[in-house]
Amino acid sequence: MTVPLDPKTLKFVVQVLADTPDITIATKRPDGFPQATVVSFAHDGATIYFGCGAKSQKAQNIAHDNRVSATATPPYKDWSHIRGLSIGARAYPVTDDKEATRVGQLMMKRFPEAEGLEAMTKDFDMKLYRLDPEVISILDYEKGFGHTELKTALAG
Repeated sequence: MTVPLDPKTLKFVVQVLADTPDITIATKRPDGFPQATVVSFAHDGATIYFGCGAKSQKAQNIAHDNRVSATATPPYKDWSHIRGLSIGARAYPVTDDKEATRVGQLMMKRFPEAEGLEAMTKDFDMKLYRLDPEVISILDYEKGFGHTELKTALAG
């Protein structure tokens, strides 16, 4: 169940994601240890997409337990301008061709410099994932030092 967001909160979340170059994804290894990795991503509203090697540790972790955490913090000039997100989500492989095409369009819009990399990565076995947020913790120091808000799929 995805977190329902009011229009003002959704606008904030989308802006933070748009302003953030990369996010950190934390997955749980089968041995129980967390693993945090930085990934490039695209988003459609609050839904986040990323790709990784199909046989990577991250992909294996998600296959074992699809609960993940992601953080996004855009660059800031001083602490009074810190904005960020901590997201608890379920990661799902993108298997629908229409959705995969949409993800490709989102990625190319966000990373136009990636055009032409297809030839270089043609032998790379990549898997696309969609993160459906269930919990979003919003950090907005512009509303006061340490200001946070929690949005959940149950409470909204």
